[in-house]
Amino acid sequence: MTAWQDSVRQVQGRIGPGVGHFLRWWRQSLLAWVPARWQWALGWSQARLLLQRDGDHVQVWRDGSAGPERVVRLPWPLAPADLDRVLEPRLRRLPRVWLLPVAQVLRRSLRLPSAAADRLHAVVGYEIDRQTPFEASQVSYDVRALGTAGDGLLQVELVAWPLRQLDTWRSQAGDWADALAGVDAIDEHGHTLQVNLLPPAQRQRRVDPSRRWNLVLAAAALLMLVLAALQLLDNRRDAADALREQVERSARSARGVASERSQLQALIDGAAFLEKQRSQRATTVELWTELTRRLPDGTYLEKLAIENNSLQLIGLSGQASQLVALLQDAPQWRKVNLTGVLQADGASSGRDRFTLTAELQPLPAAAAPAARKEAADADAQPAP
Repeated sequence: MTAWQDSVRQVQGRIGPGVGHFLRWWRQSLLAWVPARWQWALGWSQARLLLQRDGDHVQVWRDGSAGPERVVRLPWPLAPADLDRVLEPRLRRLPRVWLLPVAQVLRRSLRLPSAAADRLHAVVGYEIDRQTPFEASQVSYDVRALGTAGDGLLQVELVAWPLRQLDTWRSQAGDWADALAGVDAIDEHGHTLQVNLLPPAQRQRRVDPSRRWNLVLAAAALLMLVLAALQLLDNRRDAADALREQVERSARSARGVASERSQLQALIDGAAFLEKQRSQRATTVELWTELTRRLPDGTYLEKLAIENNSLQLIGLSGQASQLVALLQDAPQWRKVNLTGVLQADGASSGRDRFTLTAELQPLPAAAAPAARKEAADADAQPAP
């Protein structure tokens, strides 16, 4: 055995008895709230079927939480099967205990430390040879806990039955020797000592017929509990999947909204940029208006081209050599130049063909709205 296993066994030896004592106390405390009649009706009562021989008869008692109750009185000798025929089914399932007169057993009162409360049977076994004229191997014994004696001591009672008397009793009891779950003693007041003097190897353990059904029902209840837990887990998993799908849909929708917002922001930024660029330069209408105002009579334009910041004018004019001076100081452009040489028109009109270029420039902040208003007013005038 390893040191780890030894430590586990020591812990179990220390904790196990305390847990068992607590469970017994807890069960007894709960049963104390239930009336004795209800305990018997529900099968919760720790009852025993007591048999006491009284001369040529056998008295049968039911020992419950309220004390012994008479059941039936039958003639002796009596076989266990004969008793089963006169008992109701519920009484047949009770463990059967033979009652001895208290004078046939040895009783000794002892005081033991409270630490021995969980191992009373083993501790008292070492006191048998000092408290009785027998050794521990010569008696069958049990221990009664009588309460506390103060100063951390327990008051207990040793109840011993010599094995010689046990063998004599077995020969007299006949078939009952192997049909009993225990042997107890009854005093002169009719109170049982609540001990079991029958050796464990000779005790009959009666199987409760309903125990199998109880186990089946317990297993079914456990199975239903497991299935319910699995169903609950599946429901939670389905709910989590539905929530995850909803979150994915919301995320996709949010990504679509974000994408549309980004596109809208790009359009707004582009429009703002174009508006800014357009606000910095004169519009085409403004350029037309300014050219119309500055070009002299008899001047005709064949082409007006705007590319980036360049303005190109091609046309015919009788004052082509003066056009640079006439257009030079316009706020919409600058650096007006003739490109190439003037070419005389072949007709008798006396006009020359010209090509002018200019560089468009941003309008002053205050002049831009005024120029646009002036151009709008010029457009609004009706044609003559």
